[in-house]
Parts: sequence; structure tokens; C-alpha cells
Amino acid sequence: MLNVNELVKTELHCHLDGSLSLGVIRQLAQMAKITIPAEDEALRKLVSVHGKVDSLMAYLKLFDFVRPLLQTATALELAAYDLVRQAASDKVIYIEVRFAPELSTDQDLTILEAVSAVLVGLNRGQEDFGVVAKLLVCGLKQTNTNQTKELFSAIADLAPKGLVGFDFAGNEADYPTEELRDIIQFTQSLGYPMTFHAGECGCVTNVIQALELGIRRIGHGTALTRNPEAIQAFVNSGATLEMCLTSNLQTGAADSIEYFPYRELVEAGANITINTDNRTVSNTTLNREYQLFVEYFGTSKADFYRFNQNAIQASFASEEEKKVLLELLDQQY
Repeated sequence: MLNVNELVKTELHCHLDGSLSLGVIRQLAQMAKITIPAEDEALRKLVSVHGKVDSLMAYLKLFDFVRPLLQTATALELAAYDLVRQAASDKVIYIEVRFAPELSTDQDLTILEAVSAVLVGLNRGQEDFGVVAKLLVCGLKQTNTNQTKELFSAIADLAPKGLVGFDFAGNEADYPTEELRDIIQFTQSLGYPMTFHAGECGCVTNVIQALELGIRRIGHGTALTRNPEAIQAFVNSGATLEMCLTSNLQTGAADSIEYFPYRELVEAGANITINTDNRTVSNTTLNREYQLFVEYFGTSKADFYRFNQNAIQASFASEEEKKVLLELLDQQY
């Protein structure tokens, strides 16, 4: 029997605010002078999905609880550091953490201060836990595009500190890819690679339009299921998919395991990767996600090796870092 806990792993799709450990939530609540339940079970009910929710937007409502906890540089640094610690316990050797800094400016923090604080935490975690940790900054699809342009421009020179790319997340149902064309092209003009949330709310057109705009990493893409033409277009583009199984079952992005597009994509030769999305909100770990792939799909060690190769090759790390990571992966598998 394959022990997935022993496998080294990489992760491309993990949201900071959705992955605060209960211990850190307690620390942050104390710092913010916010009262929270004393019992872990009661706290877990406030921050994690149990079973299936009505929609993606219902799932995203859970993030409202942690938003007031992430309004200072100290809080953001601690959260980022702790996420690298969690990744290390999953035997992750490379992680790209993403977050939307505009959600951390409710008090006095600027965008630059918020992003810089997260980078400090990631870099400290990298040093202490031996996990290469990089940052993706998310714009929100529902945010005014001029505001997003200002946000991205304010942090565009942070590459030396570990900013490696941009993403768009948020309300996909009301903000299709085509409506975001201008802000996507502006973001691409900054010289950073992009990933993009698409196909999480049942609309495969959002995935195809993202590919047409030159985006080569797609978050979720669950709407590709049972659509051979779209899957072939995805494969032909050479793009990589950031799969988030537990999250997709919870939000209804996949109605059931039968509608999760794993087998179809593997058979078509697509580049796929395995991710948590939100460790705390989805009540999961990367080890748990791997175990589910074994149980549901019979995923083998050789498959996991290939998916991790995909992740490193599609990552926004430097070519030198990729070379080192691929060698490390090769030794471990």
C-alpha cells in the first residue's frame, strides 16, 4: 500500500487566508482582540466547510471570519510563516502561496506593506523549514479594474523578494473571463507570469478564453469535465491545471466524484497538478488530497511523480530553482 505521507510534493494553488491553522487563528484573534470559541470543534465550524455548500460564493463567505485577523503586518507575517510550516509537514519542497492584499487594507496597511509582510513570513519559513516558498498576488475579479491596476503596479518591483506571479480569483459567475480581458492584458504587460481561476462555476468558456489570452496555468478548470473538445484545446495549449479535489466537491464545482475531470484529463495527456486550495476552509492537507486520489482513482506513485514534475515545470520559480527541484524530486521518487 502506497504511503502518500512519505512522498515529497509541490503545491501551486494554496490561498493564505483559507489556510490559517487553528493555533494561528487563536494567536491572531488574541492580537486583534477578537473573541473566538474556546473549543477547537466550535472554532472549526466557523472556519471550515462541513459537507457540501450551496455555491462557490457560499464557500467564499467563510473567509469573512478570518478577514479581520489579517489586518496588520505582524499578523500577515505570522500567517505566511505558519503556512510554510504546514507545507513542510506535508513534505512539500516547493509552494506558491497566493493571497489578495486588498482584503488586508481595512485598517492602516498599504498594499505594499501587506505584500511585503507576507514575503517576510514566507522567506522566514523557507529558511526555517527548508521549503522553497514563493508568492502569487491575487486580484479580485469583482474589484474595479483601475484599483487592480494600481494594486499590481504598487508591488511590481518585489520580484527579488519572492513575488513570482499574479492571479485573478473571486466571483467567476458574474465576471467572465472576456469581461476581464483588458485587466488581464495589463497584468501580462508587467512582465510576470499569470495563473487564473476559471471553470470553477460550471462555465468552460472561461477556461477557453483564458487560454486564448495566453494564460498557461488554470486554477480548478473543473468545467472541462465531459467536454472532449475543450479538454483537447486545453491539452493542445500546453497549459497546466491546478486541481483542487476536496474544494471542488464542497463547492459543487464537481457535482460528484464522477464529474471530477481527473480521468478524462489524464487519458488526454493533460498536465495536471494536485493542490489543497484552502487547507483550513476545506479542512484538508496535501497528504489528505493525495490519499483521496489513491482511494478514488487508484493514482500511483509514478502518477504522483509525473504530477509533481508538471508542477515544477509550470511553476513560476527561476530556471535554476526548477533544475534543483526536479533533481530533488528525481532522488525521492
